[in-house]
Amino acid sequence: MGGRSRAAAQLLAGKGFKEVYNLKGGIKAWQGHTAAGPAEMGMIPLSGDETASDIIILAYGMEHGLEEFYSAVSGMTSDPEVADVLDKLAKIEENHKQRLFNLYRTLDPDVGDKETFEANISSNIMEGGFTTEEFLEQYSPIMDTVAGVLNIAMMLETQALDLYLRYSQKAENEESKTVLYDIAEEEKAHLAILGRLMEAKA
Repeated sequence: MGGRSRAAAQLLAGKGFKEVYNLKGGIKAWQGHTAAGPAEMGMIPLSGDETASDIIILAYGMEHGLEEFYSAVSGMTSDPEVADVLDKLAKIEENHKQRLFNLYRTLDPDVGDKETFEANISSNIMEGGFTTEEFLEQYSPIMDTVAGVLNIAMMLETQALDLYLRYSQKAENEESKTVLYDIAEEEKAHLAILGRLMEAKA
């Protein structure tokens, strides 16, 4: 479909590989010609001097955007099994938001309650670096089966893992690096959960 291959290409590029290409449109777009790429969609510009608190706020907003996306698609499907998986994915994002909020409170004990914290959060970008609108437009037709939903979810989590690892290399202070690595480890845990879900539904 192109999404997972883009995430794989970005992971390889992030590890230092120089000749990495991704075919826009995936295998369906292949016409026997030389591939061109890679596409840089989903890369959020960060300067590198963001504080650990800034990083947590950004990650929280992305988690919130993805949670809303899963909830929206769940309400659009007529397949109860697909809706159940989407609701599970939304719950995973909600749990991750709570962990991020708890982490933020260790840096700023005066932050107040979760509602106060969320008032200053922007969630126009989903986890993985996409806006909800562009992602719905491109991928909602694929998410009409459990396998399609889980493939998309794994692509998003892989993309998020790549983003956090890349930004950990850009971060200029050790506290921010540590927070980014910790969030990346959370994404690995999410991928493991999704893998188990996929096996259970196979």
